[in-house]
Amino acid sequence: MRRKKKGNIFAKLVVVGLVVYASITLMGLYSQIVSAQAVRTEMERNVAELERINEAYEREIENRYDPETVERIARDRFGLVMPGERTFYAVSN
Repeated sequence: MRRKKKGNIFAKLVVVGLVVYASITLMGLYSQIVSAQAVRTEMERNVAELERINEAYEREIENRYDPETVERIARDRFGLVMPGERTFYAVSN
């Protein structure tokens, strides 16, 4: 009978060890999943921002020959004025 008890205890220890090992493994996998979800969320934000920027560039490309767009770019980016216009500069101390 003693052999049965020893075998029983050994089997119980093996089962408990496997349960502990599985629990630790699952906790590690859970933390990896949470981390991957955070990375995915950040990447989705980045993709949305890049799509917005691309759409703005596409609009600029589509309107590149529009006279109003050309005038706006000439005034805003290059500081140009139309012939006959006067430019005033604010000077402060």
